[in-house]
Amino acid sequence: MSIRRTVYVTTALVAFALGLSVGIAIPVYIVPAPLVNSTSRESTPLPLRQADKFDSVSFVPSDWVKPPPAAPRVVREDDGLVEGVFWSERVEQALPTGFGEPEAERWRRFVKSTPVIKVEEGCGRMQNRLLTFEDGTKACCRYRQNTDQIQGELFSFYLGRLLGLNNLAPSSLAVIRPRDVVWANVRPQISLAQWVEDRAVVLTKYIEGLEPAQIPSPLRNASRRLHPPDVSAAKPGKEAFVELAQWSDLIVFDYLTANLDRIVNNLYNLQWNPGMMEAPAHNLARQAGSRLLVFLDNESGLLHGYRLLDKYESYHSVLLDALCVFRRSTVDVIDRLRKDNSVGRLLNGNLLDFDDREIIPGLPEKSVKILNDRLNRVHDQVEWCKKQYSDYNGVR
Repeated sequence: MSIRRTVYVTTALVAFALGLSVGIAIPVYIVPAPLVNSTSRESTPLPLRQADKFDSVSFVPSDWVKPPPAAPRVVREDDGLVEGVFWSERVEQALPTGFGEPEAERWRRFVKSTPVIKVEEGCGRMQNRLLTFEDGTKACCRYRQNTDQIQGELFSFYLGRLLGLNNLAPSSLAVIRPRDVVWANVRPQISLAQWVEDRAVVLTKYIEGLEPAQIPSPLRNASRRLHPPDVSAAKPGKEAFVELAQWSDLIVFDYLTANLDRIVNNLYNLQWNPGMMEAPAHNLARQAGSRLLVFLDNESGLLHGYRLLDKYESYHSVLLDALCVFRRSTVDVIDRLRKDNSVGRLLNGNLLDFDDREIIPGLPEKSVKILNDRLNRVHDQVEWCKKQYSDYNGVR
């Protein structure tokens, strides 16, 4: 081998050895230890604030507590409402059964053929009387000199049936005929009550276990408002929802009939008695066991109340404007009655069930027109409320 070649080979070997030495020394003495060395007690993980710089790192210190998930959006059902302004199915199903159409029909047949054995004072003022039938069943007999108050009581009951309201006790038309089998046992008591023969009366089933009903707080205070946020703010339980749902029907019913003798009575008397809204509602009672609200004494509806609209309409409007929660079933019936323009025909058609239907006039055409106008007004209020609360989710 020549001297030149020997020098080349030696130089190459030295360069290789030197490069190998440098390649091993740099990782050992210059590069720091691994971030976590599972085999060494002395190794320590990087602090969280440094590790956070690396988005791909999924490990966290063992004492780090995961924050709770964001609260889910509050749905309308949590407030007993759906679609902003309607009571939910859960609330609807919890409503007291009340008095349905079968009970009304049974009552009509019962009072037509069952003898009365006792007539005594009770059931309000004037010439009203408490009747007892031979099986012990009791009824309030509404006797009035004015036929329109008998019409008001009867047609208000029929309107309640049309609307599907089960809060009105079964009622039926009857005629005072002392020689008939129904009245024959109580002729002396009829004479003592100074009832006139062939007079139309309304017999309403007497309901046991009634107690005073208070006006709910959203309607008692000065703002007088029962809108979805008011329901949410009150955070009532199931029992309170059930009562408020019945109140929503009551406000609609009393507006349609222009009933003067219930909440309008409380509002009107505020000018003399500032505590009137704290008093029990007039002509309204609660059945102690079922919590059913019973709408009593509706004789001012549809006739007498309509004649006094100039004086009392502002009070009726205050209550309707206060309402922005509704039962869907009630609103559906109102929409059908509006579209069909059928409310007068349907109400007067109920008189066909009575043999003595000629004894009492039907609902006057003027009253039918006013009632149709008020059905439209309730519809407008529902539509306004829908627009206000279409996206309402219980958070305000």
